[in-house]
Amino acid sequence: MVDESEQSDSDRGLQRNVDDYIRDVHPPPAEVLELEFVYEALAHPRRRYVCYSLLSSTRWSLTELATKLAAWEQDIPEEDVAGFTRDEMYVSLYHAHIPKLVELDIVQYETGGEEIVVADTNAPQVLAALEGAGASIDALQETHARSDYE
Repeated sequence: MVDESEQSDSDRGLQRNVDDYIRDVHPPPAEVLELEFVYEALAHPRRRYVCYSLLSSTRWSLTELATKLAAWEQDIPEEDVAGFTRDEMYVSLYHAHIPKLVELDIVQYETGGEEIVVADTNAPQVLAALEGAGASIDALQETHARSDYE
């Protein structure tokens, strides 16, 4: 480690600029999530897809997500997704993946007339991790999830 007295003024100025930038533009989260938590949330491609979708809109009906995900998995346009296929995806999301994301406080599940998925407390940190790794793990999935909204 370099003694502070050995650092030049320009080095200290650069570090101050970096620190200011991080504080002003990208403040650290109040609580940093453990990597295992993030890995657990993003372990399944369907949960990653739901998270990618949250990057373009923080509020989705479960039917919309089921249709988008079924279309992506079959590599077909959303309007070509069969009702049975959408219903199977809906059940998968409803019983397995959305509850896991709710348990991890990444999404909230609102019921009423239609089930709605909304970003929750841990969503920003998980989305930041996903966005940072996205290009190397799921580029096609991310592109499809965001395609309707860019």
